Amino acid sequence: MKKTNWPSCTRILIFGLLLAAIAASPGWAAVADEDPMAPGRKLARQAVKALETGATIDHGKHTALQKEFADGQAITAACISCHSEAADQFKQTIHWSWIGSTDANGKQLGKAGDSLNNFCISTNKGADKSCNACHPGWDGKAEGINCLTCHSRKPINWSEAFEDYQAFAASDDPSEKEIATEIQAEIQTAARSIGRPTRANCGECHFKGGGGDGVKHGDLDTSLAKPNKKLDVHMGVDGQNFDCTRCHTTVRHHVAGRIYSKPAATDRKSLIEDDLTPKITCVSCHSSTPHAAGHKANDHTDKVACQSCHIPDFARVVPTKMSWDWSRAGKLKNGKPYKVKGPLGTIDYMTIKGQMTWAKNVKPEYAWFNGSMTTLTVKDPIDPTTVVPVTAPVGNATDPNARIYPFKVHRGKQPYDKVHKTLLAPLLSGKDGYWSTRDWQRALTKGQQAMQVPYSGEFDFVATSYVFPTTHMVTPKDNTVACIECHVSANGRLAAIEGVYLPGRDTNKTVTFLGWIAVLGSLAGVCFHGLGRLITNGNGKKERAS
Repeated sequence: MKKTNWPSCTRILIFGLLLAAIAASPGWAAVADEDPMAPGRKLARQAVKALETGATIDHGKHTALQKEFADGQAITAACISCHSEAADQFKQTIHWSWIGSTDANGKQLGKAGDSLNNFCISTNKGADKSCNACHPGWDGKAEGINCLTCHSRKPINWSEAFEDYQAFAASDDPSEKEIATEIQAEIQTAARSIGRPTRANCGECHFKGGGGDGVKHGDLDTSLAKPNKKLDVHMGVDGQNFDCTRCHTTVRHHVAGRIYSKPAATDRKSLIEDDLTPKITCVSCHSSTPHAAGHKANDHTDKVACQSCHIPDFARVVPTKMSWDWSRAGKLKNGKPYKVKGPLGTIDYMTIKGQMTWAKNVKPEYAWFNGSMTTLTVKDPIDPTTVVPVTAPVGNATDPNARIYPFKVHRGKQPYDKVHKTLLAPLLSGKDGYWSTRDWQRALTKGQQAMQVPYSGEFDFVATSYVFPTTHMVTPKDNTVACIECHVSANGRLAAIEGVYLPGRDTNKTVTFLGWIAVLGSLAGVCFHGLGRLITNGNGKKERAS
């Protein structure tokens, strides 16, 4: 709908009348003093009421674990001696393959496939070995599944532990043999301390993705390892104390919630409608009418995602990276590589990485989103004259599954092929990687070879964007987004959202005309009433005087 350019005072008056009308309705009172057991909260409590009552197995008593382990494969063999189907199941998941799907044109979506990002750019289909630090295998994929990445309750550096154990165990020195015995005791303790994945297990990779704490998502960082409920009402240790698997429900090791071309959830169903639905959306536990009957917020849920109101900002404790300019990499100081620390204590410049910016307490950006993303690959053509969306949310105002959703938008500047007009995937680590050579041509050539995609030899840098849905760091109800932050004529949170009429932001001639009639009518009524009182009071005084 086209906006009319009425004076701002008109908008304020009309919006004031609308608020007055809403405030007069019974449901509005619930905003300030909501029934603590509103339907959405009752449903949520019912959905998660079956609290963990304790494991039925003590892994420390299993015969298979009562032995020395010289390497990781021996631990995995012990695990699958009982959990016989687990390895085959896990190898079918995206956590193992890092491949989401393959489209009709043969492009593999996923970090081990043809997909790209605008921070570390690519794993080069596994050729960049530094990325394997987050792969749940022994030595990457090379030596099989490391079950303990997700299931051990005792943190341990496995590669270092086994390397040291094997070195000291092979020694003839009694003191070194004793050290080997101590290391083996640590290995055995970790192998027997088994349970469901905790926030610490998941967070070891997901809190630190992209190369460091809080780098990628903004709403996932180490502050969520043991948060209070003010930081996240679901995970707060002084509140619900949920682990990740409470919402990211799992079937045969497939964890709900990953987004590439497929939506995180295919249905917006509550557990009342389907008790087997994955608990990955707010609707799953809270339903589509989470507030008390008559509450105005219930009228928003068909257009606005719960997260848009309940996550006013992210990166509240740990800074998150907001931009990464690779075109500025390679600078030297006094002939040597250098780095610069910024005001937030983060590294703002590194010779091998370029210029980066960080922020805390970041307001999300908003877009229509139906749960799916478009994802660029190394095989997709781009327009280098514009900002290239490496990922972008799918959805619009006419899509019944789309909602106005909050995002972190990471902005970058990265290399592209000037001839083929495609984004490039430089190799970063290793002897041929840019971090070692600071030679873009060599890194790009090796990276494209690993991706099995042609490279013309001519490159430049292009501006890009990459979006992350904001889902974590849900605040208590007292800290949610205020109505006026969206329903405002200028610079509101939803200023860029199109396709919907937003009271307070948008105007309509008919509504404005009727509003002015109401305002002028009310003013005239007040004036006539006051005039009448003056006349009647004057007559009364004359009668008393006579």
